[in-house]
Amino acid sequence: MSDNDAVQDQAPARPRTGPVTFYRQVLAELRKVVWPTREQLITYFFVVLVFVVVMMTIVSMLDLGFGKLVFAIFSGPDAR
Repeated sequence: MSDNDAVQDQAPARPRTGPVTFYRQVLAELRKVVWPTREQLITYFFVVLVFVVVMMTIVSMLDLGFGKLVFAIFSGPDAR
């Protein structure tokens, strides 16, 4: 395939969207968004917070365990 074939296969370029049209489209999309209620937002916040704390605990315990394991493997008998 030559370079000329690749250029011909592409779709024709559309003209750029102006800033006013872009702004109108952004506002139209934002009107479609279903915003959460205050209660939903608080509930989601605490769910995410608990999940992050649980994941931090798991990762911290794994890090501590692997660190002790590596230290036990690579330290000599005199290191204790």
